[in-house]
Amino acid sequence: RKDTYIMKKVISGNSNLFMSIVEIVIGILLLINPVGFTSGIIIAFGIAMMLMGLGQIIKYFTTEAEEAAEGGKLSKGILFTVLGGFCAFKSGWFIATFPVITILYGVLILVAGVSKLQKAVDMARVKQNYWFIALIGALLTLVFAILILANPFASTAVLWSFIGITLIVEAVMDVVTFIFAKKS
Repeated sequence: RKDTYIMKKVISGNSNLFMSIVEIVIGILLLINPVGFTSGIIIAFGIAMMLMGLGQIIKYFTTEAEEAAEGGKLSKGILFTVLGGFCAFKSGWFIATFPVITILYGVLILVAGVSKLQKAVDMARVKQNYWFIALIGALLTLVFAILILANPFASTAVLWSFIGITLIVEAVMDVVTFIFAKKS
């Protein structure tokens, strides 16, 4: 039972470390070319949706009629293909609706900050060393969320660059927390 708990803790820690590295890479890419990177992600997502949609349509026509009628594969396939096409060929629309996307991102960062604050308080309560590093990371995440939600930036590129910086700083703090949590 204790071995299972330790294994889950190791897997959870390694996946958190992996996610932090992914955040750092995304942050760097956002700094290099924020609008281009965002457009690329939207286009890639659109292509993936189109492929899933086409797969559903093909499955519909290659499945027995009775079974195919029950699964809704044709309607799902058409919907995914159309939505994917919109993302792939109209990615500029998403850039134009950036303020709404920014607010959603700010809310997600706020939720992450509250979660990190919980972790920092938990670490302090169980008297783990270096709990204050997790607290600093949580507070930075909350500050970044508030700044993003306040949206003081006029330019999409500047805001994406700011988001890239917040991702990098937040991820570096998570890596430092991960390293110091292992030492205690």
